[in-house]
This record gives sequence, C-alpha cells and structure tokens, in this order.
Amino acid sequence: MWKASRRNFFAHKGRLSLSLIAVVLSVAFVTGTLMFTSTITTTFNRLFATTASDVAVSAKADKDAPPGAPEQTVPASLLGTIKAMPGVQAVYGDISTDRLAVVGPDNKSISNSAGGPTIGANWYPTPHPAVDLTSGRAPSGPGDVVVDADTAAKKHLTLGSPLRIVTGSDAGSFQATVSGIATFRTTNPGESLFYFDTNTAQTKLLGQAGVYTGVNLDAKPGTSDDTLKAEVTGKLGPGYDVKTRAEQEADGRNSVGFIGFMKYVMLGFAGISLMVGAFLIVNTFQMLVAQRTRELGLLRALGASRRQVNRSVRFEALMLGVIGATLGIAAGAGMAYGLIAVMNGVGMNLQTSDMSVTVSSVIAGYAVGVLVTLLAAWVPARRAARITPMAALRDAGTPGDRRSSRIRNGIGLVIGGGGAAALIGGAASGATATGGLLLGLGVLVTLVGAILLGPLLAGVVIRVLGVWMPAAFGSVGTMAQRNALRNPRRTGATAAALMIGLSLVSGMAVVGSSLVTSASAEMDRSVGADYIITTNGGLVITPEALAQAQATPGLAHVTENKFLNANVSGTSGDGKIEFAAASPTMTQDFDAGTTAGSMADVFSKEGIAIPQTEAKSRNAAIGSVLTVAFHGGTPVKLPVLAIISDKTVFNHGDGYVSLATLGKSVPAAAQPQDTMLFAKADKGQQNQAYAALKDRLAPFPQVTVKSQTDYKKLIQDQVGGVLNMVYGLLGLAIVVAILGVVNTLALSVVERTREIGLIRAIGMGRRKTRRMIRLESVVIALFGAALGVGLGLAWGVAAQRVLSGIGISTLAIPVTTIVAVFIGAAVVGLLAALAPSFRASRMNVLRAIAADG
Repeated sequence: MWKASRRNFFAHKGRLSLSLIAVVLSVAFVTGTLMFTSTITTTFNRLFATTASDVAVSAKADKDAPPGAPEQTVPASLLGTIKAMPGVQAVYGDISTDRLAVVGPDNKSISNSAGGPTIGANWYPTPHPAVDLTSGRAPSGPGDVVVDADTAAKKHLTLGSPLRIVTGSDAGSFQATVSGIATFRTTNPGESLFYFDTNTAQTKLLGQAGVYTGVNLDAKPGTSDDTLKAEVTGKLGPGYDVKTRAEQEADGRNSVGFIGFMKYVMLGFAGISLMVGAFLIVNTFQMLVAQRTRELGLLRALGASRRQVNRSVRFEALMLGVIGATLGIAAGAGMAYGLIAVMNGVGMNLQTSDMSVTVSSVIAGYAVGVLVTLLAAWVPARRAARITPMAALRDAGTPGDRRSSRIRNGIGLVIGGGGAAALIGGAASGATATGGLLLGLGVLVTLVGAILLGPLLAGVVIRVLGVWMPAAFGSVGTMAQRNALRNPRRTGATAAALMIGLSLVSGMAVVGSSLVTSASAEMDRSVGADYIITTNGGLVITPEALAQAQATPGLAHVTENKFLNANVSGTSGDGKIEFAAASPTMTQDFDAGTTAGSMADVFSKEGIAIPQTEAKSRNAAIGSVLTVAFHGGTPVKLPVLAIISDKTVFNHGDGYVSLATLGKSVPAAAQPQDTMLFAKADKGQQNQAYAALKDRLAPFPQVTVKSQTDYKKLIQDQVGGVLNMVYGLLGLAIVVAILGVVNTLALSVVERTREIGLIRAIGMGRRKTRRMIRLESVVIALFGAALGVGLGLAWGVAAQRVLSGIGISTLAIPVTTIVAVFIGAAVVGLLAALAPSFRASRMNVLRAIAADG
C-alpha cells in the first residue's frame, strides 16, 4: 500500500500541482514573515547592545506629558555629582531630541522616507558610539553639523552643504553647514541623525544652557551594572530614572514594538490564506477520491482494509505537505530577502548577510504545511475508506450521502442564525465592550455558517446568477449552469475559498467608507474655520511659526490649540481628561456639539467643558464645581459650563478650557506649545489668504496648512491607504482562491472526459466547449462573490452600528467597490478557465469516449 500510494502520488502530480502551489504560498508567507521580523529584531538588538552604556540616568519619565510640553532635562551639575561616585569610571552628558526639522539646500524638508524620526544630538567621544566619523570633522561651533551617511546619500548632502535647522524651542531656527559625515556601526534604524556641538545642542535644540536630556555612565572594572545602579539611585534619590545596560536594551526593543505588531498582522493574513488553501486541498482530494473510485474498490477487493485505504490517502497528503513546506520555506527566505530590500529602499539599512533563518521558522513552516494538508485531507480520506469492493464494478464516483448533507445544512442554519443574532446584538449594544465582543463573535460564527451552507446556497444562488446564460448562450449556457450545479458540495467549497477574501474586502470597505463619510459630515457640521494648521511627526508649532501665521494678511483671526491632561475630581469619581486649551475665537472655528451649557461661556468665563460620559462618572451637571489639576499646574476649583456629546469624530473624549483660565493655574513656561491652529479668512479673501498663509509657513517643514477640502481628502487618503494595505495582504488569499477555481475546473474536466468526448462527438465545436467551461467558471466565481459581498455587507453594517457611538454615525455602502468586486470575480472566472477550457477543447474525441472517466 505504501508503494502504491507513492506511485499514485507521482502519477497524479499534475492534478496536485495547484494544491502544492497553495501550500507553498501559504508556508512562504508564514516563514518569510518570521525570518524577516527575526532579522530586524536581531539587527536592532545588536544596535542597542553596542550603543548602550553601563548605566544611564535621565529625568523621571512623565507619562502624562502632553504634545509640545517642555523637553525633560537634567542639570549639567549632575555630571560632577555622579563622577565623584566610587563605582563610576567615566560620565558623559547626552542630548537627544526629535523636536527639530531640517531643511536642505533645495529648501525641502530632510526626513527619513521610512517615516523614522529626525534626531538632533550632541557629538562627544564615547567608547560605545552609534556612528563613526568617516568624512570631514566633528562639529566645533554653532555653524557645524554632522549628518549620518545614509541621510547624506539619499538627500545628496556633501561637506559644506548648507542646512536650516528648525527647532521646537524658543530659540527658533538657525543655519548650519555640514562639517562631517558619520556612518552607523551596525545599522540605521530608520533615523535621520544630525550631530551638533554640546553648547549648540543645549542652547538651540533644548533652548537652555547647562542641561542634558540624560547622563551615560561607564562602570569601573569589577563594578557590576546593578551595583552601580544601586549606588547612583541611592545618591540621587527617586527623582531620576536609572537603568542598567540590560534595561536600556529592553527599552530599545520595546521602542521598535511595531515589528511585533507587523509580524502578527502578517501572520493573521497568512492564516486567512491557509484557511483558503485548506478548501483547495479538500476539494482536490475529494475529486481525486471520486475519480479513483474504481481503483480504490479494486484495492479493497484485493484485500486492502479501510484503514489501509485511509492511510494511503493521508500518506499522499503528507507527501504533498512535506514537499510544499520545503519549497515554501525556500520561497519564504526569498520573500524575506525581498522585504529587506524594500525596507532598505525606504530608508532602513538592513544587511542581507544578517538574514536570520531560525530553527523556529523552519519548524513553523513544516508544521503549517504538513498539519494543514493532513487536516484538509482528513474528510476525503475517511470518504475513501468507505468505498466498498463492489464500487470497482460500477462506473460511478462515490455515492452522495444525503443524510450527511441534511445534517450539515441543519448545523449550518443553526450556526448561521446564531452568528446573525450575535451581529444584531453587537449592533444594538453600540460602542461598548459587549458590542465589540458580540461583533467579533458574529463575524467568526457567520463565516463558519456560510461555509457550511455553501452547498445549500449554491443550488439557489447559481440558478439566479446563471438565469441569463441559457438566453444568451443557448444550450452551451444551459450546460454550463447545470455543470456548476452538478456537485453543490464541490461548488460550495470552491466558492467559499473566494468568499473569505471578498467578504473581508467588502466589510472593510463599508467601515472605511462610513468613516470617511461620517468624518466629512462631521467636519461640515462642526468646523467653521477656513484653514486647519497641523504639525507632522509629533512636532510643535513654534512661537516663531505662530507669529508668522498671525501676521498673515487676509486672516481675520488665528485660534491657538494646546492639548494637555488634567486630573478632574468630582463628588463621585475622578480621573484624567485630555483638554484642548484654546483662544476665545474657538467658538467661531469649531462646534464641539454640546448636550448642555454653552461653549461661548467656556471661552469667556472661568470654567470648563467636559464630555458627557466623564460628567456622568463624576455626577456633574452644569454649574457643578470640580477640582481640576492641569499638567504642570496647581489644582483649581472650576465650574462646569458645558457638557459635550460623546458621539463625535474629532473631539471624542476631550474637554475644553480657555487659555486665560489655563494660565491662572499653569505658568507659561510649563504650558505645552501649540500642535494645531485654526484660521479664518476675511470675507472674500479666502483664496488670497490661503496662498499667503502657505507662503508664510513654508520655512517651517513641520507645519502643514490645509483647507477644509484638503483635510477631507487627507482623511480619505489615510483611510484609503489602510484599506489598500489590507487589500494587498488579502491578495494572497484571493490568489490561492483563484488557484482553487482553476484546480476544480481542471479536475472536473478530467472527471468528465468521456462526457466531453460524447458532447464533441454529437457536434459541439471546440469554441463552444471552451465557452461552456468559461461560463461554468464565471458563475462559480460570481457565486463566491455574491456570498462574500453579502457576508461582508452584514459585517460592515454591524461594525458601523457598533462604532456609531464614537462618531461613525453615517452608514455608507461603497457601491463602486462592490461593483468592482463582481466585475473582478467575473474576470477571475474567465482567467481561471483559460487552461482547463483549452484542455477540454483539445481532447481527442475517440480517446475521450473510450476513457474510463
């Protein structure tokens, strides 16, 4: 039996090839993801290990510090205090800040194309530098700057290139010239590095002399890092963060947590493609078992037991899984190399020689490939074992089991109904933990229900979808429709593979379209300003940029916005609320949507506006006096003057306070800088003011000026970018599903060899034969699209209702996307049928009639 199974596997290798490709693609996605993320992790670990000092000291981390808050620093006098400690060998004052933007000689912003930060630092000798000076000289004055080699190469900077440095401090902008170029010792983590002399870094980047952002220590020989940490902590007290080398390395790994997120996202999509691939494998083995009914019956007649037949089919699946996993692991390594090349292209310098092929990734590849294949072949193997010796005398496939179909349909209806109930319950619960849980459960359960009901739905939906075929193509259309209906279980499984990917596409499209529509409607309702001025990369609008905006001709006013946290205590509860502190003109530029009170009172009197849920948790109403402790200030008693609706997109969960009220409890030096401005033009001056405002702020690359139309397009582009990424990752599952359609048609043609020969013999030409196969493929693909779109719409509508509590209040059905899905499905059907239809039309008629099946 083992020999027979092995020979049979290689005899049918052509029929198994597409299933093999599905296994290879799925395994490649899994192993490629693991190898790629492992390579990045290893590279970053080496970077952190080579640049960390024995012990590092910094100001105590302020987790509540708002955007634009003053940089946390330590006094320069701390170096002398630490240097005098017995276990300290050397001490270095370190400055590192991302609160700057750099403008190149072409008057364009210099930043890493991978989205990494622009870092300004002080240059000082240290035994563990991140870079080595490879060209020019170190910075020695306020006009010198050293640039990392990767940034210099990508932005065409050379020694002597002039740069303008825009800082986040009150020092404003200054000019510098490239005096040196430095090369990373290990890898560039995606940053653009600019080094200055220590005095310039202090006075310009930080805005004050005699301070550092941290202090690095080297321990004396024989002093452990933990001992030195304890010594420093005991001397300095609890006001500082003191970390050993190991703790610094751990922080570094945590700072690149996007790697882990990216890994799990990609593995999630790999799992979807594996599920789709499983349908392909199930279909393949079911059809092969059906085509080998006589052969398996003869084996039973010759003495093979049911267990042996079962094992023979599982052995073939095992061989398919092992070969597919082996090829998939090799393909995964190639995919990892490709991803490394992509990351290098966008600014991260990874070496292909550092490619990490770990034992765990290889084991995962074999586990995925072999286990999924064996599980997918389990049902076909059981069905093969039930074939009796008498089947060898019949010219028929495996008899259908009507009872099992009825049981399957009954279970599918129960599960599908339960999933629909969960979706309805989630939609009714809204933006609550229960709503989210029911939504997730409903998505999973309705998917399982739709898969189980596929064969039942095939008989109904294909009759509807194919009603036009007999009228348009006559007998050829009738035969194509009936062929698709011949084996509902097979058709349902083929369509289900396509349904999974298309349902996710449709569901995401509904949520994305609803988000864009809701945001646009909310902007039309709430934003009265003509222009919205925001910052990039977490930077701030400096006083210099603010002054330029306020001096723009044609503007009626500019509204400042500072964001900060405050602890707000009421009679029955307390907790943090994020506040927007704004100018009095805020009421003209933004309507926060109140349920009680007036925003005009908030900006003309002493008091606050708080969200509805926060008011309820503190048992507060209009006129209630709450204790408010703004970040960096002293607690004050302030009345509630307005309560804000929670069902908004742009200010969900935010409170409001006037700048005047904020200034009475928080000193100006402790207040954060602006991160957003609203501006309104004088009547009839919109176009002129817009152009003038852009010109005024052009020297500040961290600032972006957008009109309401621009801002709506930004939201649409951002949502579209996320959806395109999701669609791209789902593309693998859809490719595997297309392979499933091709495989089903190809094996169906083999199964119907004699039938096709007879049809050809009575007069059907080659062109009509090809058309029949193509129409059959199209209707199966449209069936999969109909299931996917229907399921996706149900998911999307339920998700929109759940999210309506946080501002996504308008349901929008993306008709264009849905039409594109159906057109794409028809094209997929046509493409999938090319090879099978060509093979069917090229059959030798006499040989086909004489064939066994």
